Amino acid sequence: MHWYITWVTEQPMLSAAIQFGIFGTLGEVISHTLRTKKLGLPNSALEMLGKMLAWALLGIIIKYGFTMMKGGVLNLLEHGLLPAFCAEGFGWAFSVSVVTNVFFGPQMMYFHRVEDNLILRRWSFAGIEKALKTLVWFWIPAHTVTFLLPAEYQIGLAAAWSIALGIILGLSVKPNA
Repeated sequence: MHWYITWVTEQPMLSAAIQFGIFGTLGEVISHTLRTKKLGLPNSALEMLGKMLAWALLGIIIKYGFTMMKGGVLNLLEHGLLPAFCAEGFGWAFSVSVVTNVFFGPQMMYFHRVEDNLILRRWSFAGIEKALKTLVWFWIPAHTVTFLLPAEYQIGLAAAWSIALGIILGLSVKPNA
């Protein structure tokens, strides 16, 4: 794993873009395959390339977002606005996860939907409420685990969670729904 730590440390934006480009797109393909019970792409190859680039851009945005949210939690702690429990271990991970998913998650999801709309040449926010609910039942717990890890592994796991969510969402929707 030394190569991975070196790569994400020396190339933080590129590594975030590549990991999200691959895992985010793979999560969409898996979700589509489970939903339709057919192996295939949810969109044309050109649209999937656009989606991969959109996921890569999100990876960069998420890298910045994680850094900002950690700084925000540190500032809240310094100003006595969070209990000391939030300064380390599980308390730290949970605090950063909650702050990330409350103050950053909704805007990121809307931005991602705008990206999809531009790529697919449509304008629809259907299902965004369902997506926003994942912030509570999926992303807060998932990112709590993410922020328990050393910083070098956090973006990689955050990207990999896209596959897990793709599986969950693919299994939760009736075929052709």
